Amino acid sequence: MSALIAGLAGTVCGVLSGLGIGGGTLLMVWMTAVMGIEQKSAQGVNLLFFLPTAACALGFHIKNRLIRPRVVLPAILAGCVSAAGAAFLATAMDTGVLRRLFGGFLIVVGLTELFGRQRDRKER
Repeated sequence: MSALIAGLAGTVCGVLSGLGIGGGTLLMVWMTAVMGIEQKSAQGVNLLFFLPTAACALGFHIKNRLIRPRVVLPAILAGCVSAAGAAFLATAMDTGVLRRLFGGFLIVVGLTELFGRQRDRKER
């Protein structure tokens, strides 16, 4: 039964990842809040989940000419360097601190989505 639930969670998160709206974030919430997986372990699983789902979605974005190399290449370089540093830092941090940081991130993103969208409509 747990494999079926994990498959369903993977399907939902994969759809969200394909749409580019944070399937990995939902996967992190599911793993830590519902499944009780430690934050650091959930981060590792999330990274493994991200690689194939991003690769699948990337093919369609390239096909539809939605990738801008002049923007992407510097972002990839900066992202790789900062991800390596952050991963090193995260492995040294207390899990409770990571959970609070992730929770704060979710709150900021949620508030931005709720109130930022309204501001965007007013500007149009």
